[in-house]
Amino acid sequence: MSNKIANVRCILLSSPYADADDPEIKECFPNGPKRTIGMVEVTLEDGTTGIGEGYLAVFAPLVFKSIVELCTPQVIGKDGFDIAARVRDLRSLCDYWSLQGAARHVIAAFEIALQDVKGKSLGKPVYDLLGGAKSDSIPIYGSGGCCDAKEQFIRELDLLDSLGIKTYKMRAIKTDILRTVWVLEQAGKRGIQVGVDMCQNLADPPQEVDEVVAYIEAVHSRTDQRIIFVEEAIGPDAPEGFKALRQRTDVQVCGGEIITTPKEMIERINNDVYDFVQPDASVMGGISAVMDVFAAANVKGTDVVVHAWGGAAAIMASYHAAFAADGKLVEFPMLDFPLGREMMGDQGKIVDGKLLRPSAPGLGLELTADMEARYPFDETAVYSCALIDFGPPPDSYWSKD
Repeated sequence: MSNKIANVRCILLSSPYADADDPEIKECFPNGPKRTIGMVEVTLEDGTTGIGEGYLAVFAPLVFKSIVELCTPQVIGKDGFDIAARVRDLRSLCDYWSLQGAARHVIAAFEIALQDVKGKSLGKPVYDLLGGAKSDSIPIYGSGGCCDAKEQFIRELDLLDSLGIKTYKMRAIKTDILRTVWVLEQAGKRGIQVGVDMCQNLADPPQEVDEVVAYIEAVHSRTDQRIIFVEEAIGPDAPEGFKALRQRTDVQVCGGEIITTPKEMIERINNDVYDFVQPDASVMGGISAVMDVFAAANVKGTDVVVHAWGGAAAIMASYHAAFAADGKLVEFPMLDFPLGREMMGDQGKIVDGKLLRPSAPGLGLELTADMEARYPFDETAVYSCALIDFGPPPDSYWSKD
């Protein structure tokens, strides 16, 4: 068996995503309900292949492709089983101009692909390469809530009920007081707890700590139900704001999905910035980077809840890290993405509100020529961070019967 890397292929695919009337589509996808993912396929000399993903391609697929092409000669002919060495090779090429940011997403794709191909070669799931799974299942929370109509929220709560999931994350801004109250009460009737993603990872300038506190207090003054966490409530480059917020509310404060190095996240953990952190393997440099975060968080006593919002390889990479590191909760992206669902098959199964441990070698994914033919790359299918004002209803809508 040869472990040398014989070939690297960049794969860009675009799949239908969510519904045309979903507010995330109206706000962030100017060309309609379709999303692109970017993957790296690594092939060893014996023909074994592995797939990894970098979240960058959701936003800038051609930038992702360009960086993959730049990186490819750096790994060809080298030992694909020495994953740490291959990451060092790629960092030596990219760190000068992208120590943080875009190149880290691409390095993540390579690292995840190498974990996948190594697992497949050895006939082991990736978590077994990391010390073995610590449990047979992990509680999962439903991540959706970008809704501007009551029936959209009810549809998502019905899905959670059908899967036995008891935690839900909605998205809200500081003026969504009655909207948040309505969701808390509807979820509470079903025994479902609610956290709030305030989406400040896209805000410039970000909101102030006072504004977040005022939002929480206004919501809690109108209902007996309680927000259980606020995510990305302050801008991503303002760790001092997160820390200050923790001192002023008993609602858990979390964040970190866009942090691209374990070093930065570990510094924030050690500085008591968050109650729990949300690393993403497809953003931070791969599965090993997320494992570094788990290790540091365990020492500090900080919880880790992996972020999962990309395609199948991104999601499964973070899930395998969570199983290996004894994660207590993981994210379930609720918006429909047929390509991701096909690639995962039965390896992302949810039963009684818990994610079951995947069992197939590697990440447990399948990508066939037929899938690639049915989901061709569409250059217009990009997520735009230049948010569009899609005209949500006024907050008073949520006070009506």
